[in-house]
Amino acid sequence: MWHNVRILNAISNTCMAVFIIAVVTGVIGWLIQKPVYALQTVKVQSSDGKELLHVNAMTVKSIALPNIKGNFFTVDLNEVRTAFEAVPWVREASVRREWPDRLIVSLEEYQPLGIWGNGGQLLSTKGDLFTVNMAEAEEDYDLLKFSGPEGSEREVLARYKEFCKRFAQIHLVPKEIRLSNRYAWSVRLDNGMNVEFGREKDRNTISDLMDRLKEAYPQLAEKTGDGIESIDMRYPNGLALKLKGKLPVSSTQRNNVAL
Repeated sequence: MWHNVRILNAISNTCMAVFIIAVVTGVIGWLIQKPVYALQTVKVQSSDGKELLHVNAMTVKSIALPNIKGNFFTVDLNEVRTAFEAVPWVREASVRREWPDRLIVSLEEYQPLGIWGNGGQLLSTKGDLFTVNMAEAEEDYDLLKFSGPEGSEREVLARYKEFCKRFAQIHLVPKEIRLSNRYAWSVRLDNGMNVEFGREKDRNTISDLMDRLKEAYPQLAEKTGDGIESIDMRYPNGLALKLKGKLPVSSTQRNNVAL
């Protein structure tokens, strides 16, 4: 082999290429560590162009910035994203470099819709559970109330949206949605009235019960004024209502509501 000029030239060229790559890599590594490439600015902005309501300079400086390591070239963008997503009220963060010494961080804040259960968590408008200063949230938002088994947040949110549309037809607004551990639905409305729907037997159960309630409620409201405390829809062909300060009254005929 050592007498073969072609092989010797190939080995020599390979060694030279490896040497050059090593030198270039070393030079690049030395250059990118120079102070001139140190990060000078971290710009924090809203991902939707709106003003950030809850993320402020103090929380960013105390929670996110201490976890940013490296310079313009060596900083790990995934680590920066994770650091910002640890800031209260931040739902999602995206990070990019901007030459020559800046990071641009775009943040999406949680939009709270209501309080979830009794564990001190909030439910967002996108169905996420998150934890922040509850007093701050209650001061800034008119929070609803939600509850349900673990993992049912998005199902409860979807049902809330459906209830909003259906109850609007009889001029009522849901204020609390409850899904029991047995998967039975109940709703508290803005007039203080509670409605029990029970468990779903099929995909049309709630819709059918809402149709029945829509038909019966105007008559009930007309006869009782604001005196209905609760309505129980868990009857095959009727309903039961409880008047404030009185015993429950039942109606077993769908189209014949009598008090």
